[in-house]
Amino acid sequence: MRARTEALALLVGSGTADFAFRIAQVALPLVILRETGSVAATGLVGGAAGVPVLLSPWWARKARQWVDSGPRLAIVALVSAIALASVPAAAGLGLLSPELLILSGLLLGCGDALANPGRSALLADTGDRWGDGRAVLLLTWQDGLRRIGMLAGPSVGALAVSAGITNQLLWVEAIAVAGAGLLACTVRAQRSAQAVEMPSIRDSLRGRTEVVYGWIVRGTGCAMWFAFTLGLSVLGEQRGQPGVYLAAGMTGYGVGSLIGTAVSLAVVRRTKPVLTAVAAWGWSGLCWIGMGVWTTPPMVALMGGLSGVAVVIGIAAISVLITRSSAGAGRRALLSGQSVVVNASSAVGMLAGGPIIGMVGAAHTLVGAGLVTSSVAVLILVRCQTAGHVGDHHVGRAA
Repeated sequence: MRARTEALALLVGSGTADFAFRIAQVALPLVILRETGSVAATGLVGGAAGVPVLLSPWWARKARQWVDSGPRLAIVALVSAIALASVPAAAGLGLLSPELLILSGLLLGCGDALANPGRSALLADTGDRWGDGRAVLLLTWQDGLRRIGMLAGPSVGALAVSAGITNQLLWVEAIAVAGAGLLACTVRAQRSAQAVEMPSIRDSLRGRTEVVYGWIVRGTGCAMWFAFTLGLSVLGEQRGQPGVYLAAGMTGYGVGSLIGTAVSLAVVRRTKPVLTAVAAWGWSGLCWIGMGVWTTPPMVALMGGLSGVAVVIGIAAISVLITRSSAGAGRRALLSGQSVVVNASSAVGMLAGGPIIGMVGAAHTLVGAGLVTSSVAVLILVRCQTAGHVGDHHVGRAA
């Protein structure tokens, strides 16, 4: 019973904080623009926040193992809440500056690098105590709550901003993050009497080739994600329907993600996880090709929905590979590595995305991104079969 209560506290805290983040992201650029008058400054918080996450394999090896209980997670959440609150506080006092935005972003990035894998590891550990298969269940529903936030949060934020509420949304996010930390205080640590193991991300991957394969296809999909977001934005602008194509694609993707959350566990329990992950991103690539070929809002929504279903199933499959083959310090290292893969590949894609779309056009970029994603999936599938990893004993038990 206690494990169930702790899991609920972690899920509620995570879902609430993420929903507040999605709402506040609509207001943040506006607050910064109004206070500084600089368009370039609007991306300083997000850009600075990415730096500690990308560098976390080097600086966070010991720190991430420290976040092994609810109270310690709450301390990290408090630091993040202070960093978040500094922006609206400075704006209210007329003291907002690029230097403060960068400092706030760096603190947020440090918090994210520790809190995100730490919360997921605690959630998985709690699931292990709850019962067999609960770790994957809880991680899947955590991802599902995040996707609900992705779908509904921006709309709520836009309505609030249109009503003149901006700074207040940033305070709401800070309070939500602090509240999530307080809820996590009930979660106990799973420590042994032995010396604390502190494996590096590289060490944690030894003997887990299937996880590497999963990260490769997921990282490729994240790197190509710019074609979906930036590409559809540009496509709508070029066709005299600004926002329509992106709204159609994101709405379809959000709905598909929720459907994927509902069916993913049933799928991954009956299939080989590594093959499921590869097939999921291969299918998602085909959906992007479809968007580039049939570029109408209804088709974009349909393809976005099919892509959303596949991606969530793929993420659940990788969660199976991680949770069934690791625990404790090793699991925290793997979840940290996954966070780095997602953030680093997404950042690289976004940096290169604008110039690529400018050179070849939005529709061709969607087709190209889909071809790259599907091709990598096929190559990994061939590699799995050639190396014999599909029949690996470890994966067989996970399925």
